Amino acid sequence: MSDKIIIKKKIKPFNKIIKVDGDKSISIRWLLLASQTTGISKSYGILQSEDIFSTIKCLKKLGVKIRIKKSYCELRGVGLNGFKIKKNLKLNAGNSGTLARLILGLLIHSKRKITLTGDKSLSKRDFLRVIKPLEKFGAKFQYKKKGLPLSIIGTDQPKSIKYFENKGSAQCKSSIMLASLNTPGETFIRAKKSRNHTELFFKNLKVPINIKNNKNFDYIKLKNVKKLKPINYKIPSDISSSAFFIVLTALSKKSKLLIKNVNINPSRIGVITILKKMGLKIFLKNKRTYKNEKISDILVKSSNNIKSINCPSKLNSSAIDEFLLIFLVAAKAKGISYFKNLSELNQKESPRLIWGSKILNYLGVKNKVTKNSLKIYGNPNLKINNKILIKNYLKDHRVFMTSVIASLVFGGNWTIHNSDSINTSFPSFLKIVQKIKGENFKSI
Repeated sequence: MSDKIIIKKKIKPFNKIIKVDGDKSISIRWLLLASQTTGISKSYGILQSEDIFSTIKCLKKLGVKIRIKKSYCELRGVGLNGFKIKKNLKLNAGNSGTLARLILGLLIHSKRKITLTGDKSLSKRDFLRVIKPLEKFGAKFQYKKKGLPLSIIGTDQPKSIKYFENKGSAQCKSSIMLASLNTPGETFIRAKKSRNHTELFFKNLKVPINIKNNKNFDYIKLKNVKKLKPINYKIPSDISSSAFFIVLTALSKKSKLLIKNVNINPSRIGVITILKKMGLKIFLKNKRTYKNEKISDILVKSSNNIKSINCPSKLNSSAIDEFLLIFLVAAKAKGISYFKNLSELNQKESPRLIWGSKILNYLGVKNKVTKNSLKIYGNPNLKINNKILIKNYLKDHRVFMTSVIASLVFGGNWTIHNSDSINTSFPSFLKIVQKIKGENFKSI
């Protein structure tokens, strides 16, 4: 496939059933936690993307045996603190912030120096947010700036800590939780609301964990364990990947889509809550629970009369990866939409708040952006006829996919670079677009 695509035609009405790739957050957490078990674990439906392959490569360098079969992934755990660490070991996290931050929590016991690197985009992201709490456990770090590369030297006498996580970062919270697994005593975390997959994994693995919730924070108490049993897992589809097709369907004329077997963890479905508040026709069907995770099929229908929204900040953390798409919906809403307290959006693979504003400018939609907010003046009759070029966005997969959705629903003549960026998180994205469109992708 070329490194860029050209889209000149809006999508025609459709009625389809699809299944998207496995949940990335769960896939990475399964790999990391299964590596700490004693015995063989299997996962079915694991996401096969660059972020997952980076995780597998790092774990293999640490002595973990992993095999990907046609229908499942098999991993032989090395036990708690069982990594085999060679001299001058280097681990490359690629583009994955989840992998890079979480694996540091498992490396605080290393007696040898380990250097962690990443690609250009990941290297610019903030790692002080995990370095500072992990130093409290007793680990030592060497770094020049707040990003990568960095080196970690662990301790054989880790100390349990109390930590206040105020950014709503599930990665920071999870890194501390992983560090607590093999740390004597009780670790306490007060965490601003964020996705809770790690907590649910800990419950499944019988880790001593106590969680109390209030309106704004989760209070988590953890005690260490001596051994973890293997964990087999059927990984559901990713809600963040599904969101692209929810918005595609809602903004297309006379269309309907059913997305099968999607993870609808309450800490992840802010995008559904927000879009339903804006009048989109989204229905959860066949709801069930699997290993404490909520699963559902999602039915979406074309939506007219889209309403503007003053988006509640309390929904930000549960929709943080989907705001570029939400901005597209606001572009076609009646009235002015306002999104605030979104500075965390600029800490992603690219400065996404800025890119959200740029895409709206390309669409001819009036907007006002600050360092942490965006005001969008919606246009229900929005149609595009001009040429639009999308490039130089640090190969952020969500900028690419959002641009594809915008081109298909609003029209115009789009040239979108770096189509290979989807391999980071959603390799089958363009194939599913092709299936829905009912045409060869080359004709787009």
